[in-house]
Amino acid sequence: MLNWEKINFVILDMDGTLLDLHFDNYFWQTHIPSKYAKAHNMSLKEAQDYLNIETSKVSGKIEWYCLDYWTDKLDLPIVELKKEIKHKIALRPDTLPFLDALRQANKKVVLVTNAHPDSLSLKVERTELDKHIDLLISTHDYGVTKESQMLWQKLQADLKFDNDTTLFVDDSLTILDSAKKFGIKHLLSVANPDSKRPIMSEVHLKGYPYITDYRSIISDIK
Repeated sequence: MLNWEKINFVILDMDGTLLDLHFDNYFWQTHIPSKYAKAHNMSLKEAQDYLNIETSKVSGKIEWYCLDYWTDKLDLPIVELKKEIKHKIALRPDTLPFLDALRQANKKVVLVTNAHPDSLSLKVERTELDKHIDLLISTHDYGVTKESQMLWQKLQADLKFDNDTTLFVDDSLTILDSAKKFGIKHLLSVANPDSKRPIMSEVHLKGYPYITDYRSIISDIK
């Protein structure tokens, strides 16, 4: 599926790729609507409808991922509310074996996430991902997301990776499309980002090679 002999640089997403996306889905689709409905004396359905409208306005933009933006927009203490359910933050069970295999094969491994720095810090605190990855980057440091070609241009200027020898792994097909457009040669999608939801079908994966368990490809890493 992947030609590991031609890959020396690996860029990894975080949520849904290394961490179970259930935390984020639960937070934004259940926890926040409940808190917003209570704070504004409205029904849960009304809160969910409002949040769906507001998130659609900034989908793919840095604001979508910005905890400061949502703290102001919703008048809710977003970081504190994340901490209320931090027990739900969890590594995928196949993540550490995968990261260890990459390290043993001397691959350069960089995490690039659209998550806000406060969210990244909370998740690193809970999972100790930083002990297994060479460099962790929040796209907020660049002011643009992985959906933007500008982000890839800035990353390449800083990290000096070669598109032909770089692997990018993400659970977002929109973001994989962005990486493909930039020219990154090796791409891998994650078909089961949320452990509480069904595996995506091949039809929905738009032709990208995919995994449901990294341990199935560990023996191929060279």
